[in-house]
Amino acid sequence: MAKLYNVSLDDLIEFDVDIKEIEEMIKNSNEEKEAKVNWTNAWSKKYPVLATYQKEVDIPNYASKIREMLNNLCSKYGYSSLDSMLVLKDILYHEWNDNK
Repeated sequence: MAKLYNVSLDDLIEFDVDIKEIEEMIKNSNEEKEAKVNWTNAWSKKYPVLATYQKEVDIPNYASKIREMLNNLCSKYGYSSLDSMLVLKDILYHEWNDNK
């Protein structure tokens, strides 16, 4: 598999461990536990931009556009607020990934 994906065996093994850890965390999570986690702080350890962008980015500009898309998903498809956020997050990930 390492040759197939052009990665080292170490990276492949580490990826599998990470996936298993993530799957376990998802299985054991609930809304009460998640509400206690500062996700921006947690992820900014790996991605420092998350700790600094608030001082640089015109957040209200992006937030209003995102809110419009969330509301559109809720009204057009009948999604809940949470489902709308998850759909937008997934679309954003795929757009980013497809344009790397």
